[in-house]
Amino acid sequence: MATYQDGFRIATNIGAMNAYNALTTINHQLQVAQLQLATGKRINSAGDDPAGYTIGTKLQARSAGLSQALTNVGDAQSVLSTAEGGLQAINNILISVKTLVTQAGNAGLASSELQALVTQVNDYMAEVGQIISQTKFNGQALIDTTFTGKNFQVGADSGDTLSVGISTAVDSASLSLNAITTTNIASALSSVDSAINTVSGVLQYVGSLDSRLSFKAQVLNTSITNVDAAQSRIMDADIAAQQVQATKLQILQQTATVQLAQANSTPGGILRLFQ
Repeated sequence: MATYQDGFRIATNIGAMNAYNALTTINHQLQVAQLQLATGKRINSAGDDPAGYTIGTKLQARSAGLSQALTNVGDAQSVLSTAEGGLQAINNILISVKTLVTQAGNAGLASSELQALVTQVNDYMAEVGQIISQTKFNGQALIDTTFTGKNFQVGADSGDTLSVGISTAVDSASLSLNAITTTNIASALSSVDSAINTVSGVLQYVGSLDSRLSFKAQVLNTSITNVDAAQSRIMDADIAAQQVQATKLQILQQTATVQLAQANSTPGGILRLFQ
């Protein structure tokens, strides 16, 4: 509350002091408004709003964690897509092998024709082995039974992880044929069917994980938007409101400056008492 002085005194100019204090306050408020306009932030230091600064910082950290988790989900989907590509190629080869082995069971084929089928089957299974060893992501083999127990951080909290383990368990050697008889054709067909079932099961597992990650990505995108909105309400300045405030304070700054000048000239009127 301002103090007012009655009468004429020259030792203390209360009017000038009041005008100076008002001008100082206005200057400070104007600097705050101009800083918020310059940075776009309502809170530029912890002193502006300690509680708001703490909450806003935590929200910012969570948003950063969620954004990185979303990137991790994308990487996990890339891993699964790479594995799926290799598995689908193997599955297609196994279907072709089943056709060839079934064809080899045709008693009407000549020995040279049977040997050609054997060669083709063995070449296909050699290709299966190469696909297993060459299907990699960032240098890591994915479908050779070594990519197991791999954890992806898919959330901002410590327990938000997804474990991935991919295995084919396809033994190309078990499907290699050097000679074809009624007995080994039946055994080869059984092995091919088992391998197709195994690969189909892994493909189902990979597809299920990929679908799960798609939902996870949607949830993360929504969470990031909500967290950023909450942080913005706390930390960001209302530019329109601050512009209005700055304009008002600039006018007050000018009137306070004029009043300070007038208050400083008031004691000079005392000289007229001695005329």
